[in-house]
Formats: sequence, structure tokens, C-alpha cells
Amino acid sequence: MDTQLVAFTGVAAAMVAMPGADFTVVVRNALASRRAGAACALGIAAGLLVHTALAVAGVAAVLTAVPALFRGLQLLGGAYVLYLGYGALRAAARPRQTATDADSPDGTVAVSPARALRQGFLTNALNPKASITFLSVLPQFVPASSPAMPRTLLLAAIIVGIAAVWFQAVALLVDRLGRWLRRPRTARAIEGVSGTALAALGLTLLAAPLAG
Repeated sequence: MDTQLVAFTGVAAAMVAMPGADFTVVVRNALASRRAGAACALGIAAGLLVHTALAVAGVAAVLTAVPALFRGLQLLGGAYVLYLGYGALRAAARPRQTATDADSPDGTVAVSPARALRQGFLTNALNPKASITFLSVLPQFVPASSPAMPRTLLLAAIIVGIAAVWFQAVALLVDRLGRWLRRPRTARAIEGVSGTALAALGLTLLAAPLAG
């Protein structure tokens, strides 16, 4: 048994399952519809694929070597997450009884799968810390006796696979609980909590480069 591979799988699962912007965005979209939640989860997996590809190619090292570029990407990512939080807080403040034609019958805001896919991808891809994390973690699980490229590609595939399964499971669970979660008061509360969480995450991402 490849004990290093087993250990890496555990580490990768913990990294992916850690609550954050990805988790919150999937929950928000899954509340709109199962298709939107699944599309958002797929977008996050695609974003992770970008980060792992950058780590494999060594491009992530450039972000470390050029602080201005890294800070610029941090600001861009933080601004986008903050924008998502603002949108969620606006949705929470809107009266559910006056749903428009763009809304579903139960008052939840309709989200197209394409938009959900884009949100998931951008939320993950615009986080440069993910590339740095992968660049620092992946080499720890590449044995000196193994060719680096095939092994690193395998580790990257494991991360993306775990993310695809985990976030699809989150979307499915939210959809299964949808009848209760989509009640107007419950939905507004969830939008408020998720909006506050996203706004706080966005501000944190913005504060780090500005403080530096």
C-alpha cells in the first residue's frame, strides 16, 4: 500500500471540506435549484484544476516571487467574493412575497446553471492562496525515487476528484433539504448568513494585501 498516497488523500479531503467561500457559494446556488448547485460545484472543481495545473507547471512559484502580482490577484479575488456577499445580502433583504417572473414559485431567486458555473469557477480560481498551498503541499508527497511529473499529476487529479465529489454531495444535500431550506423565512436567514460570511471573507482577502 502506498502510505504516502493514503496520507495525501486524507490531507486533500480535509483541505477541500474546510468551510469557506466555495462551500458558501455552492449552498447559495443549490438553494436556487439542484442544477445550479451542481453547476457551481463543477465550476469549483474546474477552478481547482487551474490551481493544480499552475502548481504542476511551477507558475505558482512566480506568484511567490512577485509580491505585487500576488497582491493584485488577492485584491481581485477579495473584491469578487465581497461582490457575491453583497448580492446575497441584497437577496436576503428583498421581500419574498413579491417574487418577480425571474424567481421560482417558492420565492427563491432563479440562477441559471451557466451563471452558477461561472460563480463557482471564479470564486475558486481568483484565490491565489490555493496555488501557493498546492505548490507547498504537493512536493511533500512525491517520493524521491518516483518521477515527479506523473506523481504530481496523480496528486492533482485526487484533489480535483475529491472536490468534485464533495461539492456535488453538498449541493445534493441542500437540494434534498430544499423544501425546508427554501421556506421564505429560512431562505432569507440563510441568504443573510451566507452573505455576511462571504462579505467577511472578501474583506479579509482585501485586508491582507492592503495591510502589507
